[in-house]
Amino acid sequence: MSTTDLSAPSLPVRVIEPRRGWLAINWAEIWRYRELLYFLAWRDVTIRYKQTVLGVLWAFIQPFIKLVVFSVIFGGLAKIDSEGYPYPIFVFAGLLPWQFFSESLSRSSSSVAGSANLITKVYFPRLIVPLSSAGACLVDFAISFAILFGLMLWYGVPITLSTLAIVPLVVLTILAALGAGILLSAFNVAYRDFQYLVPFGIQIWFFLTPVVYPVRAIPQKWQWLLALNPMTGIVDAYRSAILGKPFVWENMAISIVVAAAVFLAGLFYFRRMESSFADVV
Repeated sequence: MSTTDLSAPSLPVRVIEPRRGWLAINWAEIWRYRELLYFLAWRDVTIRYKQTVLGVLWAFIQPFIKLVVFSVIFGGLAKIDSEGYPYPIFVFAGLLPWQFFSESLSRSSSSVAGSANLITKVYFPRLIVPLSSAGACLVDFAISFAILFGLMLWYGVPITLSTLAIVPLVVLTILAALGAGILLSAFNVAYRDFQYLVPFGIQIWFFLTPVVYPVRAIPQKWQWLLALNPMTGIVDAYRSAILGKPFVWENMAISIVVAAAVFLAGLFYFRRMESSFADVV
């Protein structure tokens, strides 16, 4: 017959309760889990290129093939206006941020549903999952810069101080991608048919963004509607930073406002649904 030692010290109990407030995002807690964020991001990178013949070269080959196809079809055959710049570097200056945005959006939107085994077993800030998906896409984005620098050297486009504007533009691109990605990741947990709608929506979004054509190709009376797309101002700003053309600050301001609004809406809905992820996923 065993007895219980009442004098033994009891183990500390930690009670995890949701924060109060409209958004209630505990950024300090997310910072404490930064090592997990780094691990999940690096895991996504290694899984993507594991057991492949070319490995990380795919991050170079994919945008290069798109560059060639777009240059031949839209620049060579369709004669799309490139604002006086060589079409290959004009289209790649827009393709570079778009590919980063679309990959981040696609991966973050399916990240929570794809991490069911982890979410149901251990507690951590669930926002870490879509954040890590976007962070993994930074590797491909950095590799794509090798193509950009090669094009700039080939066409004699100088690297000026305006190129430094790419740094805040990357942050703005992540903000726009995560805003929609976080929102869709929460939708995707509850309604699994969203995983089929996201690729279709990204394809439509591509043609509504001035990647293969300039903003001025759209009639003036409809340009305000195009500007409501946050990627319109972002893509055009990348071209201004890379090619040295003037920035269109009106479009940039609209992009910042819309991207911030979508990001806040994504955080709000994500927090509302977060407590049910482990039960539904």
